[in-house]
Amino acid sequence: MTELPRRALGRTARLAALPLGYAGRTAVGMGRRFGGANADAVMLDVQQRTAEQLFKTLGDLKGGAMKMGQALSIMESVLPEELAEPYRRQLTKLQDSAPPMSAATVHHVLASQLGTGWRRQLVEFDDDPAAAASIGQVHKGRWADGRQVAVKVQYPGAGEALMSDLRQLSRVARTVGSMIPGIDIKPLITELQDRVAEELDYALEAEAQAAFAEAFRGDPDFLVPGVVAHTDKVLVSEWIDSPASLARLIAEGTQEERNHYGELYVRFLFEGPARAGLLHADPHPGNFRVLATEDGALGGLGIVDYGAVARLPEKSLPHTMGSLIRIATYDDYADVLEGLRSEGFVKPNITIDPEELRDYLGPFVEPARPETFAFSRGWMREQFQRVQDPRQPGSTLALRLNLPPSYLLIHRVWIGSIGVLCQLEAELPFRQILTDALPGFAEA
Repeated sequence: MTELPRRALGRTARLAALPLGYAGRTAVGMGRRFGGANADAVMLDVQQRTAEQLFKTLGDLKGGAMKMGQALSIMESVLPEELAEPYRRQLTKLQDSAPPMSAATVHHVLASQLGTGWRRQLVEFDDDPAAAASIGQVHKGRWADGRQVAVKVQYPGAGEALMSDLRQLSRVARTVGSMIPGIDIKPLITELQDRVAEELDYALEAEAQAAFAEAFRGDPDFLVPGVVAHTDKVLVSEWIDSPASLARLIAEGTQEERNHYGELYVRFLFEGPARAGLLHADPHPGNFRVLATEDGALGGLGIVDYGAVARLPEKSLPHTMGSLIRIATYDDYADVLEGLRSEGFVKPNITIDPEELRDYLGPFVEPARPETFAFSRGWMREQFQRVQDPRQPGSTLALRLNLPPSYLLIHRVWIGSIGVLCQLEAELPFRQILTDALPGFAEA
């Protein structure tokens, strides 16, 4: 039976092989150049082969390694176009699919979770996966009552692999965190480990999915599949008929499609907490499916995968979050700084000047100012390069800002969704979306 690589040494060796492989290909490329080969053609070949190795390694390892790849795929828009293009095709695959496990392994998991008579419940089952992700893959089937269903099966060894990757990450983070005075790293790592561990519990995911399904039942714009059955490692949901995900629209969609589905995407993420009391915290595009319509018109959005969910104490996004974003649009950064301190984003012993805060945060607030904003890879690259350039005002401020544990998944959704909107190159009434869905933004 094939299962996820679990031994930390083996996983670390495969991850270490990525830079070693790149170095080797570069050396071979230099030899080809000395032999008279075209420099641009050689570099393109090196980048393409590196991208293929990256996709295969992160996809095969799954667990935390694949989650890292999915995060990279969302943020590839910060890279210069000449570097990003070869990697975009490969990393985008991680948003929709990954190398699958064998049918024999899938059958073994189903028998151990649903019983040896599992085919009496799943009267039809497609051995070829419809999608594969970081800790499980999805198969299409038909339940005994006739419903078409999506059967999510967890990879054997997923828990061990995921937690091993997190332990490796935490060791690095603690070392780096000790060098950054503004960040309280220990509670942040604890929160990260606790939340990621929840993704391994399909019973907990079923509970969250059922809450979203009830909250959005009958909504003309959003479809959340109902839960049919579940165990700790198998989750059976109603099937969603969809011709494509947002990942495909990023590569092939028209501007009208990008605008329409980009708006639905961000609306769902922001409206979910107020309606379901939960935040869908996995914003990568493969989880958002375009719904087909009979007349070919633009339809709604189907949303899958509820393993990563923030259970918000107030059953909504923090009121202070919307309030501070709106105050920032008024350029009142003294009040913004005071609010950030009260929320724990600035530790008591850290000194920050409001003007410095304006230099750092001002451009990030730009989408909330005009009636419509055109998100783009160019804008995303500009922001990334700005905060990385030590010559720019406020460039070192990130080292003095803390991330409170309660905002960890909120921050993930905010940054990830902006990254996806930039990949979509969507033009949206972003200010109005925040006014309608983000608590505190309208009343600031």
